[in-house]
Amino acid sequence: MQVRNTETHLEAGAMAQSIFFSEMRQQYHALPAFSITTGTRNQIHTERMQVTKVGSGTHLEADAENILRTITPKLDPNRHKGQAGKIAIIGGCREYTGAPYFAAISALKIGADLSHVFCTKDAATVIKSYSPEIIVHPVLEESYNIREEEKRYISAKVLAEVSKWMERFDCLVVGPGLGRDPFLLDCVSEIMRHARQSEIPVVVDGDGLFLVTNNIDLVSGYRLAVLTPNVNEYKRLVQKVLNCEVSDEGATEELLSLARRIGGTTILRKGKSDLISDGETVNMVSTFGSPRRCGGQGDILSGSVAVFSSWARQQIAAPKEDSSDSTPNPMVLGSIAASALLRKAASVAFEKQKRGTLTTDIIECLGKSLEDVCPAS
Repeated sequence: MQVRNTETHLEAGAMAQSIFFSEMRQQYHALPAFSITTGTRNQIHTERMQVTKVGSGTHLEADAENILRTITPKLDPNRHKGQAGKIAIIGGCREYTGAPYFAAISALKIGADLSHVFCTKDAATVIKSYSPEIIVHPVLEESYNIREEEKRYISAKVLAEVSKWMERFDCLVVGPGLGRDPFLLDCVSEIMRHARQSEIPVVVDGDGLFLVTNNIDLVSGYRLAVLTPNVNEYKRLVQKVLNCEVSDEGATEELLSLARRIGGTTILRKGKSDLISDGETVNMVSTFGSPRRCGGQGDILSGSVAVFSSWARQQIAAPKEDSSDSTPNPMVLGSIAASALLRKAASVAFEKQKRGTLTTDIIECLGKSLEDVCPAS
């Protein structure tokens, strides 16, 4: 009975996505980016969502390319800088400078207009040296650099520095290169709370997941958050939230339960096939990427999720003639699109570089991979 209930729930979620995509597709090529209006519903077509049995659960193989085409905005000469996305990365410390750079530059390579990194002073100069395209803010602090009596003042100063920029951002990515310094994590917790109060979407990866796993209230009930755990990070989440071990047999039900227990936060479980759930649906992206598992691909993914979910939110928020309660979750759409694009770019990069494939090679293939699906002209 549990499996049947799950299947019914997933089918309802798939229908909501089908209605949305049909409406968007009918007028996508005729109107400027994000200026999508809903037409009559008598021509709605069911999107290709393949129901696949895996273990005891049901996954919906997402029509990822159609999602990419639907939410990626057209290039419009009437638009100005910033309207295609302003993304901020919260991360970067003495030990880790590559991860925030990978996330930030990936967002730009996909099509975001502006990409910021808020990092520690030690990391700032290094990250700036990687690319002049990224706006770097050396405002975070680690405990080794401050005295105990200064912590309250410094914490307030860090929050104030980030907060004055907050309203400009379409999404925050928390965690790439963050590290686990206790004082730094406390400051980032306050930044996340402020983002939530301001209804700024948040993508959590890397050491941000370490922070959230130990402070689940930071994202609990927040539907504009996405968690992107790898195998070990997912295991810790399941142990902490569901108080059990990961079960491959019931992967769908387990992921649904986890997302529901956290309160509807979207979870992108990375693996051979990526599974994505907000507690309402489970979507799978199983397109083959690359057998080369070089470090940094998760950072590409987190920056990509930030961009695509921002684009999806703007699509959904555009005025419509005929409103519907069946609008899909933009954070889920963004996660599906990001997963699919990363896999495609990784495949293209591997064809060229084989065993020598690096994260920087994959980043260079992001633009071409998106162009193949959504031509700019």
